[in-house]
Amino acid sequence: MTWRYFYENRYHWSCRSKCVLLVEEALKQGHEVTAIVRDSNKVSNKEVAIIEKDLFALELVDLVDFDVVIDAFGAWGENIPLHITSLKHLRSILKGHKTTRLVVIGSAGSLLLDDNGTRLIDSPDMPAEFKPLATVMAQAYDELKGDSEVNWTYVSPPPVFIVEAPLTNNVQLGDDYLMVNAQGEAKLSYADLAVVVIAELQTANYLNKRMSIIEK
Repeated sequence: MTWRYFYENRYHWSCRSKCVLLVEEALKQGHEVTAIVRDSNKVSNKEVAIIEKDLFALELVDLVDFDVVIDAFGAWGENIPLHITSLKHLRSILKGHKTTRLVVIGSAGSLLLDDNGTRLIDSPDMPAEFKPLATVMAQAYDELKGDSEVNWTYVSPPPVFIVEAPLTNNVQLGDDYLMVNAQGEAKLSYADLAVVVIAELQTANYLNKRMSIIEK
């Protein structure tokens, strides 16, 4: 089966790292990949088709032929609120068009710590420097999960999300709750996330659900 993907990133270098690994894994598995970026010069892989366009300028015609849209948007500092408006824009484009699935690479902040609805961002252990971003992304997730007119999957990596760590192929999948491994760690490499996400596109085990991931 051939799939097509979209990815877009703007302001944060780690988001570019995620995109590169997702693209490489998709190509490795024999899928078609289309990158939608503001600057085509940032895409060096010659196997990737390119649409040079800002995320907020996208229309349904740009995405209608895609099987999957992967949203790996990233912003920091004063641009943090764009996590809400960017996802809202993608949802509005895909509203009612359920043949295209929206997969969002999100955050750990909205993961639950208990059955009372306490989230990671509500915990005193949440680092203050990350709380504004995590809070905004949690709001974006809340709006997404209430949208019944889009086929979506929200991917939550754990709090410790490591760029340069090697691929382990030794992961545990979950849903809305924060998980820890036998060592009490909640960590994951970017490489493992890429493998799991591309596999999920084919299995669709988490359609209209959150998928959380940790290294065992």
